[in-house]
Amino acid sequence: QVQLVESGGGLVQAGGSLRLSCAASGIIFFNIKAMGWYRQAPGEQRELVATITLVGSTNYADSVKGRFAISRDNAKKTVYLQMNSLKPEDTAVYYCNLERLGSTTYWGQGTQVTVSS
Repeated sequence: QVQLVESGGGLVQAGGSLRLSCAASGIIFFNIKAMGWYRQAPGEQRELVATITLVGSTNYADSVKGRFAISRDNAKKTVYLQMNSLKPEDTAVYYCNLERLGSTTYWGQGTQVTVSS
């Protein structure tokens, strides 16, 4: 059974930084097509933040380009999201996502990121 465990959320002032981590278990790394982060603010739909494929190709939402960086450690089956220059509008619950070969997707439980102005 695939499980995703997130960590690293919290409260930070605008302009600050946070690093999110998401560790996958129950799956062999070469069966992971892509991992990524999505976020959902109150009253809003869940939206893509950033994704990274098995070979390292990345994709970012326009709103975070130049501020956030996604990376992964295949040996640890872990994906990271370095978030810099945080803004109040980045406040949301951040969810880790894993897409395995065959397109089944899995979600983490979410971690709260709050950016104060």
